[in-house]
Amino acid sequence: MAFVPAPGYQPTYNPPLPHVSPVAGGLRPGMAVYVQGLVPPHADRFRVDLAQGPGAGADVALHVNPRFGAEAQAVLNSRQAGCWGAEQRRSLGPLGPGRPFELVIAVTPAGYRVLVNGSDFEEFPHRLPPEQVTAVAVDGDVELQAVTVLGGGGMFPPAAMPDMPQPIPYPQSRLPVMEQPPTFHPPVPFVATIPGGLTSKKTIVVKGFILPDADRFHINLRAGPGGDVLLHVNPRLGEDTVVRNSLLGGEWGPEERELPLNPLQRGRYFDLSIRCGNHRFKVFAEGQPLFTFGHRAPPGPHVDTLEVEGDVVLSYVHF
Repeated sequence: MAFVPAPGYQPTYNPPLPHVSPVAGGLRPGMAVYVQGLVPPHADRFRVDLAQGPGAGADVALHVNPRFGAEAQAVLNSRQAGCWGAEQRRSLGPLGPGRPFELVIAVTPAGYRVLVNGSDFEEFPHRLPPEQVTAVAVDGDVELQAVTVLGGGGMFPPAAMPDMPQPIPYPQSRLPVMEQPPTFHPPVPFVATIPGGLTSKKTIVVKGFILPDADRFHINLRAGPGGDVLLHVNPRLGEDTVVRNSLLGGEWGPEERELPLNPLQRGRYFDLSIRCGNHRFKVFAEGQPLFTFGHRAPPGPHVDTLEVEGDVVLSYVHF
């Protein structure tokens, strides 16, 4: 059971540094870059660059550079034709040595909205066209756990920016394109409508943090509010297990519990990709196979509701 990311969802997990993630087709409003990591206790600085190429001398549309020690500031800037522009500086806020962090860079029509640990951090105006960004580069004093490019997956609409060169299209894939903008840091309980419902090969991504004193949480794929649950994913932290089940016609079916390894633990981030196959659901954790669950009722457009409830904080949900 191989993990194949759907177009518009480009994750990389636990990469070595320096790291470069490609951005297929460039960036556009509605897309975002997600970076998760840990600042080591004796860190000096690290950087996250949205660059116009993988090389060290490429132009940089956005340079996010937290600096620790005596300087204790975050610097935001851009580099064009080899020259750095005017700096934007601000306090480090929740970024600090020995602390985990989630950095979200959301692309807006006017610029980049930067969030750290779910809170607004800084805004940076476009100085270079975002659709020319082809790489996310990360280096420095950071333990990098995940880099994900969210949204897009196709050509940038030519009519939106007619004077800009056309980017490279996303590689061919039989998977549906995840073009919906991700929902960042929604409150729990969370309920959302799945656009088009659970059609074949549809992928749903749920990423979040399991609270240190968590007892349990669940993810339901349901046929409308209050309807049948085709897939119930229920991590029970006190039992160190993940229960899978269905609720059809008001009755729960037999539980499935077997797992070779359970990565869903208290006090840790999780990243689940749920893919609807022709005969079963395929569920991956950080790109690794976690379990399959055979369809007990046919999926389809009528299965259009996602529910998340319990002892978790959500980072993002993406269809």
